[in-house]
Amino acid sequence: MLGIFNKGLVQPPQELNSPAPLNSSVKPKHSQEILKDFISHSSNTFSISFGDATSFAYLPPEKSSSIHQRMFCAVDGIYCVFLGSLNNLCHLIKQYGLSKGTDEAMFVIEAYRTLRDRGPYPADQVLKDLDGSFGFVVYDNNAKTVFAALGGNEEIRLFWGISADGSVVISDKLEVVKGSCAKSFAPFPTGCMFHSDHGLKSFEHPTKKMKAMPRIDSEGVMCGANFKVDVQSKIHSMPRVGSESNGAIWGSHT
Repeated sequence: MLGIFNKGLVQPPQELNSPAPLNSSVKPKHSQEILKDFISHSSNTFSISFGDATSFAYLPPEKSSSIHQRMFCAVDGIYCVFLGSLNNLCHLIKQYGLSKGTDEAMFVIEAYRTLRDRGPYPADQVLKDLDGSFGFVVYDNNAKTVFAALGGNEEIRLFWGISADGSVVISDKLEVVKGSCAKSFAPFPTGCMFHSDHGLKSFEHPTKKMKAMPRIDSEGVMCGANFKVDVQSKIHSMPRVGSESNGAIWGSHT
């Protein structure tokens, strides 16, 4: 999967940008080039764009080689790509009053929409209730917000980076993000969530701050930072790495 979000829509942690010189031999690509390259690898790729603000591209998994589920869903202007599976999906469906045919991507959208419209309710508590291996990216075209999260068991991996035009690129394919963002990329931290309004936070340790850990590649070049939970810290609000902005709910301010 691939998500590209314009810098006017998403402000990532500052430390995700590599301080490597722009004249490096490896250069980041622009958003449209990244999307075009991703689509060109398979005739089965589905993509959708919203002007120059957001693009989603999704390649259905091949049954013979896929280890984890990969799903795409859209409901009332909310779009979700979900990777993995939830062991307690049946319980969650009953809890939220959803139909029996609801899959994981549909559940994430319905949970997001419920909490957006009926909140406030702590997003970290919602994500703690998800039992399984998962990673997802949600784009709300109505509220113009992005929400991404990755489970803590490390079976699903996501990567994010910064393109040449400053857009945030998220994918489960390391080679896609690395090839698109040059040195300005990093693994998306496990057990964490990112909201375009509220920034990066650990849902496993919501009272702990996130800290950026410098990364040096095999060429000795500084790359985008890894983000880890600072186990020594204690906070009472959601920190935004690289920003003073704070928030506490899953949803929008609109």
